[in-house]
Amino acid sequence: MQRRVVRTLAAALALSSILAPVAAHAQQTSGIAGAVRDTSGAVLPGVTVEASSPALIEKVRSVVTDTDGRYNILDLRPGTYTVTFTLPGFTVFRREGIVLTAGFSAAVNADLQVGAVEETITVTGETPLVDTQNVRRQTVVSDEMLDTLPTSTKNANSLVALTLGLAGIADVAGIYATQVGTGTFHGKGGARTQFDGMSVQNMTGNAGYQLNAALVQEMTLQSTGISAEGNAEGILINMIPKEGGNTFSGTIFGLYTNDDLAGDNLTDELIARGLNTVNEPLKIYDATFSLGGPIKKDKLWFFTSFRE
Repeated sequence: MQRRVVRTLAAALALSSILAPVAAHAQQTSGIAGAVRDTSGAVLPGVTVEASSPALIEKVRSVVTDTDGRYNILDLRPGTYTVTFTLPGFTVFRREGIVLTAGFSAAVNADLQVGAVEETITVTGETPLVDTQNVRRQTVVSDEMLDTLPTSTKNANSLVALTLGLAGIADVAGIYATQVGTGTFHGKGGARTQFDGMSVQNMTGNAGYQLNAALVQEMTLQSTGISAEGNAEGILINMIPKEGGNTFSGTIFGLYTNDDLAGDNLTDELIARGLNTVNEPLKIYDATFSLGGPIKKDKLWFFTSFRE
């Protein structure tokens, strides 16, 4: 048993190291887009737009506005971003606190004022709530919400319970593994479950891959406007994996019970009526370990998790 666990851990570490560089391209990515103008309303081409966040392994990603003053920063990880607009002869404009969830494109526009480059205008406001770049409708459950709500189990059951209009039947196999094959959303049936964009169901809808909840950062549920890549005739559930970072962090979680730790309601009255035994749990346990961090700072991260 110990040798099997060691082999499984070694395989998980190897796979996580191999897959880490391509994970961002397989998942449902986010973005920031908008337009830049001056105070008179004229469009400003050639403005450098930078999106920075600890969620980015390179820390900063930049683009330049086109001839119409528009820009589009693609393939961003979920996280909190600061967007900075810079153009010689104009004051620097900075927008802070832009929170991106999986598959969400935030509209961030800017009006630049004529002034010295040393001057900076910083705006801290609420994150845009409407995705004007996509036609799909989706529900997002963040890692913070999953950890806070009573339905904090990171599986499809939680998403079904938190989505209005979804009459889902999520059958639980174990604690964290689910199938969602017969749910309906306002009468529209059929559902697919994915992990990082990869289907985890077989042809009949049953779960073919048991998901480890320690790997899940966010969950999304698309109900309308699903693209052809989604491969779903009804709803589409996608679980976004965690990634490492520039600091090492991890979790250890476990639970255990047996018949000595369980009570029963076998009273003398029931025994007198012929009931001599009750159902007892022989043994239930769950052990989860996860660890993430840098292999090389700002270059390569890893994240791995093992669950027995």
